[in-house]
Amino acid sequence: MERVAKFLKEAGAYYLATVEGNQPRVRPFGTVNVFDGKLYIQTGKAKNVAKQIEANPKVEICAFTNGEWVRVAGELVEDDRREARVSMLDAYPDLKRMYDPDDGNTVVYYIKNAVATFSSFTAAPEVVTF
Repeated sequence: MERVAKFLKEAGAYYLATVEGNQPRVRPFGTVNVFDGKLYIQTGKAKNVAKQIEANPKVEICAFTNGEWVRVAGELVEDDRREARVSMLDAYPDLKRMYDPDDGNTVVYYIKNAVATFSSFTAAPEVVTF
């Protein structure tokens, strides 16, 4: 999990895929945080992505940097603890202009049953789970 978090942070942006009905939806994300032994992401409850996750928590994340990429498949689980929201916002202070741990909009998810596949054009894929 730490390796995945490091890779996603180094990439700067990663892409989160969700499903809306029968249509895939992909968008860039930038938040990733390790808290309480789990890998977290963050968004706003008012956004379509949060509604898509609520309807179907199975997602995939993909990031590319330095000739390598990682794909992470799993389920997102909302953590409604204030401490989890605070930890994310402390890790990304710029978000505090848009989000607050007590605003009723900030939502953090951790990924469970994660399968991460590290790939490149020059090496065999490596799979890790967490």
